[in-house]
Amino acid sequence: MRNQTQTLMKETSDQPVRMTGAQAVMQSLINEGVDILFGYPGGAIMPVYDALYSVSDKLNHILVRHEQGAVHAAQGYARATGKVGTCIVTSGPAATNAVTGIADASIDSTPLVVISGQVGSLLLGTDAFQETDVVGITQPVTKWNYQITKPEEIPWAIARAYYIARSGRPGPVLLDITKDAQFGSLDYVYKPMTSIRSYTPYPAIDPRQVEEASRLINLSKKPLALIGQGVVLAGAEKEVIEFLEKTGIPAAMTLLGLSAVPTDHRLYVGGLGMHGNYGPNIMTNKSDLLIAIGMRFDDRITADTKRYGTNAKIIHLEIDPAEINKIIHADAPVLGNVKESLPMLTEKVSKNDHNEWLSEFKACYRVEYERLIERELYPDKPELTMAEVVRRVTAAYDDDAIMVTDVGQHQMVAWRYFKFKQSRSVITSGGLGTMGFGLPAAIGAKLGRPDRPVVLFVGDGGYQMTIQELGTIYQSRVPVKIVLLNNNFLGMVRQWQELFFDNRYAQTELINPDFQTIAKGYHIPSLKITEREKLDDAVKEMVNAEGPFLLEVVVEKEGNVFPMVPAGMSVEDVRLE
Repeated sequence: MRNQTQTLMKETSDQPVRMTGAQAVMQSLINEGVDILFGYPGGAIMPVYDALYSVSDKLNHILVRHEQGAVHAAQGYARATGKVGTCIVTSGPAATNAVTGIADASIDSTPLVVISGQVGSLLLGTDAFQETDVVGITQPVTKWNYQITKPEEIPWAIARAYYIARSGRPGPVLLDITKDAQFGSLDYVYKPMTSIRSYTPYPAIDPRQVEEASRLINLSKKPLALIGQGVVLAGAEKEVIEFLEKTGIPAAMTLLGLSAVPTDHRLYVGGLGMHGNYGPNIMTNKSDLLIAIGMRFDDRITADTKRYGTNAKIIHLEIDPAEINKIIHADAPVLGNVKESLPMLTEKVSKNDHNEWLSEFKACYRVEYERLIERELYPDKPELTMAEVVRRVTAAYDDDAIMVTDVGQHQMVAWRYFKFKQSRSVITSGGLGTMGFGLPAAIGAKLGRPDRPVVLFVGDGGYQMTIQELGTIYQSRVPVKIVLLNNNFLGMVRQWQELFFDNRYAQTELINPDFQTIAKGYHIPSLKITEREKLDDAVKEMVNAEGPFLLEVVVEKEGNVFPMVPAGMSVEDVRLE
């Protein structure tokens, strides 16, 4: 059977080949260029896994320990590589376990194809064993989903799924395949999809919109560019740099836009939003023009929308028409792929510099450094800070590693203090804020980019949500470096309890296990440090380790993350302490 299947796989795609639906799934993935699958087998998807056995030389399957981990790993792979991530799960609880990752991918525009098994079509709607209406459940959090009940539908559905997932504004797609469709036979022919009627992933760019945007830019005295993940998704990093350097406009980053512009670029002024840098927040309301490029004006960026950009005209370069005027009114919307619209804009704008305006950001940074950054990086107390750990790690990698984070205080500190030289170096859960994202996402990122170091920053709370994926690291030999910043608290929730709930620490203090013992059980070497003088040697040992490594650093227990824009306030109300 193995040799027969391999022979089938060598047939040209325009010649019909008789095979089972399960074999058609595998062949379609191969035709789409899939190289790595993340998944967990079960009864309703077993025929597909049986077909996988015959093509294991072409498809590397990574056996995770939980279906949520499969989706997060596929997300990490997709974000690190720019390819579509793929995972396979069975029906019922497996499919519902995947929903959190699918929702995370949806709000963060991550291209995924999730394949779930389903009970036989004759059992649909009967509450059969491990039957769940996963199509109904995932409809709000997918770009497209579809239930396959006939083997003949498989090639078409998979081609459509990958086209939708990767095109336009990317996102997750779910295919639910009944067991009889997997067992059934078809005459297989695969045709990659290049268009779908009524689906326009790349809107036509209106030259009049570009003209109006260029007019506003040429008139502006205090412009500020807001760089989002859309730049990365479009592969428009070069185009952004050319635009910024011609116009001399300062550039600030969203959380997911970080690394689109190198942090050492002269026009890079820091991060935006609730825990962003002081200057970009203060200057948002002093700017006379905000140029949003591939970002969606998330509430963590804008704070109180009625007091956001109060003196500014708004230009919004965006591929998704649903985002235009959804939150912030755009005076000059430019609909289209920024990789195409930005060069059109760059051609029309005048060459300029805004050195005086840029100096105001530098003055803000000096204030932030003197009042906050200096004491975080060079504290005068015995407890280690998250900031000094992050800065030592990024320096050890010459500011050129892929940074993966979980969600919480450590996430905000990491994005403030980690440095980047190249794009696709930030992998984190943005819109959904999913604790437990980090560990499996780091696995996917490292498998997708084995040529780059991948370092995970994780808190003791989020780490324990998907700690079972240490088993995946061990079995698949994934050399992920894990920096566990342990404060024995659910730190971000505790910070809010301190600042806004009169220090009532309701259920946020953690009694943690011995993380070193757990790592040892998975044959992962580890170190735990509590003293500053041991930090450099510990980081060096982690960096030099050939395989995976856990570095647990005990940090100050009640440290807070600043700057901070309190909820409901204006961006100019940003607090440094």
